[in-house]
Amino acid sequence: MKTLKIEDLSKNFGTTEVLKKINLDIDEGNFLVLLGPSGCGKSTLLNIIAGLETINEGNVYIDDYNVSNVEPKDRNIAMVFQSYALYPSMNVKENMIFGLKQAKTSKEKIEEQLKKVSTFLHVGELLNRKPSQLSGGQRQRVAIGRALVREPRIFLFDEPLSNLDAKLRVEMRREIKKLHQALKTTVVYVTHDQTEAMSLGTKIAIMNHGVIQQNDTPEIIYNKPSNTFVADFIGSPSMNLISGQLVKKANNTLFIPKGSNQSNNIPIKNYNFAKPLDETSKDVYFGIRPEHIHYKKTNDTDFEVNLMTDLKEYVGHEQIITFNYFEQEILGKFPSTEKIETNKEIKLFFDLSQISIFDKNTNQRI
Repeated sequence: MKTLKIEDLSKNFGTTEVLKKINLDIDEGNFLVLLGPSGCGKSTLLNIIAGLETINEGNVYIDDYNVSNVEPKDRNIAMVFQSYALYPSMNVKENMIFGLKQAKTSKEKIEEQLKKVSTFLHVGELLNRKPSQLSGGQRQRVAIGRALVREPRIFLFDEPLSNLDAKLRVEMRREIKKLHQALKTTVVYVTHDQTEAMSLGTKIAIMNHGVIQQNDTPEIIYNKPSNTFVADFIGSPSMNLISGQLVKKANNTLFIPKGSNQSNNIPIKNYNFAKPLDETSKDVYFGIRPEHIHYKKTNDTDFEVNLMTDLKEYVGHEQIITFNYFEQEILGKFPSTEKIETNKEIKLFFDLSQISIFDKNTNQRI
C-alpha cells in the first residue's frame, strides 16, 4: 500500500520555480530520504507534505486520500524539526504530551503513550527537566518522543541531526535506524548529508534544482547512478568521470581516454547498456569510483593502466591518492598500509565490472 503519493507537484515562490512536476510515492513502512544540495527544494517538498506550504499544481495523497487542501493538524503526520522546536517554558513531559492534549486525548491514553515512548527512548528520568537543562542529543530524543506519542501515519524529519556534533550525530543516526526497524513506520527524512542518507534510507530521492534526479535504493544509486550529477554527488571522494570517446568497431566496444593514443584503449565487454549503441563513436564520461581502482589485480575484470601519482592524502585507515591520467585528474582510495610514492608512474587496475558510462551531451547514463 502507498502511504504517501505525490502527483505532478509544482511549487513557485514568485517567479522562481522551486519544485517542477514532482512524482513520488512511498510504500508502507519505507524510509525515504530526500537528499540534495542546499536550495534543491527538499525542505519545501517536506513542508508541502506537512501542509506548511501551499501547492501551485499537483496533489498529495496520504493512504489514497487527497490531503492537498487539508490542514496540517488533520493530516495524521508528525514532524521533527532541525531546531527541535521545544517549548522552553514547559518541561519534557509537557512538551511530549502537548499534541495529545490539543487533540483532547483521554488522560489514560496520554499516560499510557508517555510511559511507552519515554521508556523506549530512555528519557524517563528527564520528564521534569526544562529543555534548557538538556544536551543536544537529549533534546532530539524529546522532539522525536513528542512525534512518537501521537502514533502518526507518517514521520517527517527535517535535517534533525545537523545541530549535533560529529560523534553524537553518528550515535543519533543509529538510534533513528533502530527506531525505524522496531516500529516499521513510514518516514520521510530530509538531509544534505549523503552518509546519513545511505545509512538510513530504504529509498533515496536525490534532488537538484527542484527535480528528482534519481529515486532508488542506496545500492542502485551508488553503483548505477542515472546521471553525472548523482555520480558526482554520492561518494566520498565522488566518482571519477574520465572524458573520452566510446568507439564501436565490429563486435568490440572500446573507451579511448581524451588525450591518449589508440594503444590505451579500455575494452568495454560486459557493460549493461540501456539500449544498443547505434553510433560508431560517442563522446562520453567513463565513471569509476576511487575504491574500484586496485593496487593489485584482484579479479578477472581488472584492467591494467599506468598512472602518475601527484598527491597523497593520509586519512587514518586509508589514503586518497590523486593521479594524472592523460592530463585528467582522478582519485584512488587505498589502505594506508600500501606504500605508494608520489611523482612516480605506477601500474594500477580498473575494475571494469564496476564502471558507469555517461553520454557527454546529456550527462545521462547509457
